Amino acid sequence: MTKIETNNGYYGDFGGSFVPETLVEPIQELERAYLKYQNDKEFNLQLKSLLTNFVGRPTPLTFAKNLTEKFGGAKIYLKREDLAHTGAHKINNTVGQALLAKFMGKNRVIAETGAGQHGVATASACALLGLKCVVYMGSKDMERQSPNVYRMKLLGAEVCAVDSGTKTLKDAINEAMRDWVTNIKDTYYLLGSALGPHPYPLMVRNFQKVIGEEAKKQILERENRLPNEIIACVGGGSNAIGLFYDFINDNEVKMTGVEAGGEGLASGKHAIRFTDSSIGVLHGSMTYIIQDENGQIRDTHSVSAGLDYPAVGPEHANLFNQKRANYTYATDDEALSAFHLTAETEGIIPALESSHALAYAFKKAKELSKEHIIIVNLSGRGDKDIEYIRNLENK
Repeated sequence: MTKIETNNGYYGDFGGSFVPETLVEPIQELERAYLKYQNDKEFNLQLKSLLTNFVGRPTPLTFAKNLTEKFGGAKIYLKREDLAHTGAHKINNTVGQALLAKFMGKNRVIAETGAGQHGVATASACALLGLKCVVYMGSKDMERQSPNVYRMKLLGAEVCAVDSGTKTLKDAINEAMRDWVTNIKDTYYLLGSALGPHPYPLMVRNFQKVIGEEAKKQILERENRLPNEIIACVGGGSNAIGLFYDFINDNEVKMTGVEAGGEGLASGKHAIRFTDSSIGVLHGSMTYIIQDENGQIRDTHSVSAGLDYPAVGPEHANLFNQKRANYTYATDDEALSAFHLTAETEGIIPALESSHALAYAFKKAKELSKEHIIIVNLSGRGDKDIEYIRNLENK
């Protein structure tokens, strides 16, 4: 593997760009293009138009009055990324990267997806911008998220099942990387989370930071002060870093990421990176990874197809090491309970991923005074999960 030295590819000791020789040039080409266009007037005008007129930004900050009253403690606000076009925060990043692909002259876009939301968002952006779209998805995830598979196909994307390994997100990323190696000239790899080799963590964070920028402005307008705590689920970490980034220098604001606790830490069936992991390199980035003593990736588990990635984005790894952000977890059962409670109490059906953040927020709200303010990033809506949950609970 070749380590590409860059000025801004690291977050403390984490990140970098560890890629096969065949990807050195396309990674460097991508970095040059992003650095060129991130400050380009025409690029940013088009991106702003897409975010406003296609994505539907800004998304609301909703006061969860009924949940707040139920727990009798902290005020709970929900940042409504579930109301963005395609139903999740993923679209913020895909319109940005798809537009970048077009500016670079790439006419074929490939992507990986776990729960399917990134795949749907990529397919939507490519349909709008006239780009060919191919999405890799683990066959296990395809079974869990069949509605999103059909949505991608409706939007004109080719969906390729991945039957290797655990048949989940990490294996889909492996296949997408292989595709990119063999189709470098005309293909753009649109990575969906704040992970992978530089410049992906930087790009994805910058396309997602609109979440936190809006949330900060909205809470100041509503409460005339910053929240005490902001909370988001963490798989790869894009929705969380999107919420966290604009608050990093506000030290009075606690930042909490919620991982997939699966069946509990002792069971070994989980995706808890910060408690049960070690530092290594996966998919081009140095970070915390669930691996054995020989560096082999261990199996992970989550009720949510979007949270079972065995590693975490490097900026989160650095925030953890600096003790600026706190990372905890919610189990499958806790997430399912929060899923139902939110639907029944607020009339909002959250994604299973977001339900992990909600589960933690509910526990915290009970313990805090009514003067406390919590913002939970509702990263996506749960339409995609309904069939899976129904089948799971009917077993």
